[in-house]
Amino acid sequence: MITIINGGTQGLGEAVARRLIADEAAGLVLTGRSAERGRALADELTGGGTPTIFVEADMMDSDAPAKVMSATAERFGEVHGVVNVAAQTSRATLFADTPDHFDRHMTVNVKGPYFLIQAAARMMVETGTGGSIVNIGSTSSHGGQPKLTSYCMSKGALSIMTRNLAYGLMRHNIRVNQVNPGWMETESEHRTQMTEDGAPENWLELAAPSRPYRRLVQPWEVANMVAFCLSPDSGLLSGNIIDVDQSVLGAGDPPIPTPDETVAL
Repeated sequence: MITIINGGTQGLGEAVARRLIADEAAGLVLTGRSAERGRALADELTGGGTPTIFVEADMMDSDAPAKVMSATAERFGEVHGVVNVAAQTSRATLFADTPDHFDRHMTVNVKGPYFLIQAAARMMVETGTGGSIVNIGSTSSHGGQPKLTSYCMSKGALSIMTRNLAYGLMRHNIRVNQVNPGWMETESEHRTQMTEDGAPENWLELAAPSRPYRRLVQPWEVANMVAFCLSPDSGLLSGNIIDVDQSVLGAGDPPIPTPDETVAL
């Protein structure tokens, strides 16, 4: 199976790559903005026996999907899977948001994945391979937090896109699903906690006891679900939004934010 991982150079994307290698992937295409990190990881995975290429691509650029597919076609000639991991996650409440900040979320989290799927689906249809696509959403897509308004909206749009494309592509033997991680422990989350939320260095140690299982979601747990959705083991599964979290949607009474939590001073 040849799989493109959009945002595959670190965190969850890297975890997905390593999980697919454990499943004996035939080849991987990693995309991302960090050329140094991406090439190093691609070289490592290739050295381990799985042909892997890195394509430097920023989903803010409208030509990024075409660039990724061109490199995929040149190296492998076909594609069977796409995983859209890359995302804009910066914070802003309704009162602090700006058009530019909003547009970055919609472009990276919705527009980029949409046109990458378009290009990949065309190749799947042309080569007659069919395929499986997995979008990485967020449990915040169900409503979310006041400090993440545009992010939550973008992930909600991704959910609708997933269902719509799953229905539209099923006659082409292309399945589309979405995996929604809850609060996940990653390097990028650590940076965000420190730089945007003003959390102390030991924020993870403080946060873990507040979770039902006394820890945050781990990338490998999400990667396992992604690998299942990509594989033939998931059968006819398509159009599904799967939460990998520590709660039950619609159960319990969520806390109501105070005015100070919804207004940026």
